[in-house]
Formats: sequence, structure tokens, C-alpha cells
Amino acid sequence: MKLALYSGGHDFENLGMDKALLDAIGKKNPKFAFIPSCSYLSHLEFREFVSQYRKHKVKKFIHFPIDTPFSSVMKEEVFSGDVIHLSGGNTFYFLKHLRKSKMLSELKKFVERGGVLTGLSAGAIIMTKNINTASFPSFDRDENEDNVKNLKGMGLVNFEFFPHYKNSTRYDRELLSYSKTSKRQIYACPDGSGIVMNEGRKTFVGKCYCFVNGEKILL
Repeated sequence: MKLALYSGGHDFENLGMDKALLDAIGKKNPKFAFIPSCSYLSHLEFREFVSQYRKHKVKKFIHFPIDTPFSSVMKEEVFSGDVIHLSGGNTFYFLKHLRKSKMLSELKKFVERGGVLTGLSAGAIIMTKNINTASFPSFDRDENEDNVKNLKGMGLVNFEFFPHYKNSTRYDRELLSYSKTSKRQIYACPDGSGIVMNEGRKTFVGKCYCFVNGEKILL
């Protein structure tokens, strides 16, 4: 299983993550598919995504919104590629439409047969068991305007992921409190850092923290 969980940040901040991802892909000129969290203005995000990976000599890209109707031909093209990227955005809205379009099971099958799945912020959270970490802290969370009740994610990893982490007292207070009730480790990553999974091997890129049982650990 090959996965990359990006916290966020500008492309120049993610050079380490990009390198670790491309090493895990292990293929020259892979084909990337970009699934935005929302189709509105997603062409702008896609343009930035293409620019980021073109610097690494990637040349093949597909833009594939899933909250608007799409053709079976386009879907087949996406899943015949090497890498599928789930973008950042509102985690609740994104999960709702991934589930509605039946993409969650398709993405899991893609990973199981050797495809590489990457996610940034919301996209990375959805790859975990649940999207609870999108609900806090109160001063920096996604709003559940779609009233999504089923918060189960894809369950590809046995930990939770907290993107855009800032090493501060008010972030720590909520993460430490949540870690006392969570059954899993919570990995908190500042922008420019993240986690790459390559056939069971977990690599932390940049400064990452683990919150577990009311404790904070620098990894």
C-alpha cells in the first residue's frame, strides 16, 4: 500500500514530501489524477497542482471533479493511472460527495491493486478511519454545513491525521484532550510536513508530532 498524507502549504514547502512520494511511486513519468474537494473554481487548484509536480518532470495530469456528473470513460481514465490525489477543502462536503459518487470503495480498490493515493489536508483526513479531526479546534475547523452524520473515512491507516498544526498551547490543549478519548494515535503535522506510507513502512517528512493518551511526542 502506497499513500502520502500532506498537511498543506505552498509547493516550495513540500519539496521533501514530493521527493518521498516520487521515490515511493518508483516510476518515470507517472500519470496523476486530481480529485478536487469541490468543483467550484477547482480549475485554479488544478493549475497549481500541475505546476507543483511539473517541477519534478511529471507530465500527465487529469482533472476529475466528483460533485458534478462525470462519464464512465473519464472515470476509467482516472483509475488506469498511477497516482490519484485528493485535494484540500471542506472535509465534510468532500466526504459526502465521495460517498455519494461511490468513489470511496473505488479508491480503496485502486490502492489495493497497487495504485498510489495521496491527499492534502481534507483529502488526507478522509484516508483515515474517521474525519473527527476536521471538527476541531473550535477556532480553526471545517463547518459541517451539509450535516454529514457518517464520519467514517476510508480506513486505510490505523492512525488519525491533523493537518495545518501549529505548535501552540491552544492547539495542544484540544489535541491532548481528544487524545485521551481516541483509540488511535493522532499525528499532527504543520504545513510542509506529512507522512508517506510505502508497503508498510511509515516515513515522517518534516517536523511531526504524535498525540496519544494525553501526551505529546515530537517524532
